[in-house]
Amino acid sequence: MYATERHEQIELLLAAQGRVGVVELAERFDVTTETIRRDLDHLESSGALRRVHGGAVGRERASTREPSLAERLEHHGRAKEAIGRRALDALGPDFTGSVFLDAGTTTAAVATALAPRVARGHMEVVTHSLTLGHALAAVPGASLSLVGGRVRGLTAAAVGADTVRAVAGLRPDVAFVGTNGVSATFGLSTPDPDEAAVKRAIVASARRVVVVADAEKLGAELLVGFASLSDIDVLVTDAAPDAELADALAEADVEVWLA
Repeated sequence: MYATERHEQIELLLAAQGRVGVVELAERFDVTTETIRRDLDHLESSGALRRVHGGAVGRERASTREPSLAERLEHHGRAKEAIGRRALDALGPDFTGSVFLDAGTTTAAVATALAPRVARGHMEVVTHSLTLGHALAAVPGASLSLVGGRVRGLTAAAVGADTVRAVAGLRPDVAFVGTNGVSATFGLSTPDPDEAAVKRAIVASARRVVVVADAEKLGAELLVGFASLSDIDVLVTDAAPDAELADALAEADVEVWLA
């Protein structure tokens, strides 16, 4: 196989998987790891990918890129719906406590699945997301509290010192938290420092932390870390993590639930 053919195949794999590894590519194409590193260097210089430790990721997974709410609503919709339904297993059939919903489209799927149970009462729901607050406020009988602060237009979420302070004063039984990245070495991360500060406060305040993330987030590392793997209790996703992340999750005693 010529180098140009390998480059095309690597780009196709990257588009399908979001991430490629040097060792795996070397085995796939029956070439040395040095050859693959040269291939990845060439593709990075042409703008096709971004090199990371052990391989490469697509340019769209840069550490500071954050898709808009509209973009995320259109992305992996069915997977997020399945994750939202599976995540409710964390509550059990007779749950009557308090729940904190982080901002995001995957946590929005949790809110959608949760709405019928909220309507029956005996549950307090708290969120700092204007989007989720608006949706849940329309549910008859819902007991809902909205945490305020400065609103980020990109995510429609309250952020800032007042938001962090308010969240720190809560003790929800279960928090459903979204993330832009879940990494074996970097933990949970997101592109924006203000969003990270709120997420950090949510994780610290909750008695039980359930992270909801579609498979595209697995292995990704964004600019700002907000929690280590040992800070969370459950990861709900739609595909099994790779060996490195699976081992790190097991070491941190995190349950992995597949939707």
